Amino acid sequence: MTRPYITGKAEDPSNRIWFDTSPRHLAGPGDPRHVTQALRAAGWKNYSDPDFPHVVLGSPDYWHTLVLEPDLDTYSSWWRIGTQEWGSGHWQASFGGNTPVEAIAGFTDALLKPAPASEPDVWPVLRAAGWTYERDEHGNESAHHPDDNTSMERRARLTSDYFAWSAEVALPTGLGGHQRLWRAYFDDRTPRHLIAAFAIALADPAPVPRGHYDVPHSHLVTQEQRSPQGEQLAAAHEARLKAIRAAARNARRTAAPTTAPPAPVAAAAPAAGRTC
Repeated sequence: MTRPYITGKAEDPSNRIWFDTSPRHLAGPGDPRHVTQALRAAGWKNYSDPDFPHVVLGSPDYWHTLVLEPDLDTYSSWWRIGTQEWGSGHWQASFGGNTPVEAIAGFTDALLKPAPASEPDVWPVLRAAGWTYERDEHGNESAHHPDDNTSMERRARLTSDYFAWSAEVALPTGLGGHQRLWRAYFDDRTPRHLIAAFAIALADPAPVPRGHYDVPHSHLVTQEQRSPQGEQLAAAHEARLKAIRAAARNARRTAAPTTAPPAPVAAAAPAAGRTC
């Protein structure tokens, strides 16, 4: 069946002018396919309802899921990633609509790789990038970007000793208050190497490609028309997906049994009256 030509952001990457945009934490969301197509390349299945504006992906082992459901409020949790709600290893993370996809991809790309032998400390990554680190007498920890608008915290809930992680950008309104641009949340069971990978991607000083009018607050970012364009961006994205497919194939081969399976046992005779 011939597909009609329909203009929309799904057709954008090769047909628009891109700008190197920095800092990335203020650059806006970017193209969600940077995350979703990478997961699909790793073998995640698409369980989305084609008649509803969302994306639902599940890992090959059915243990991890990703849900992307846009909302009118870009501060709300558009992205939800986590495990199935059973088992002792259950965890959840979420990201607001303006969270840069490059930072979310740091988290999801790490999810596709084998977990490290020991969980890393998150804070050295941010301190190395110039963020200030604090810890209070209650064990609450926080790091603040030099712009003083961006922070990452591990803080106890008010009603318990249970800790949770968050990262957010909150911009001053000029009236003594703040307007939140985006917020990410991780419960304390979230593997530390995933949170660290998010922090590394968030603190990366490299610019990210954005359209000229695709940033929430253009006066807060620098945009230069030096970004790779059209075919270059498409080629870089395909190379990323190719590497992820290759890594997924290698992981499946590694996980495959290396010894021959035992000889099958002769099946017992079926019970009387039973049919196959």
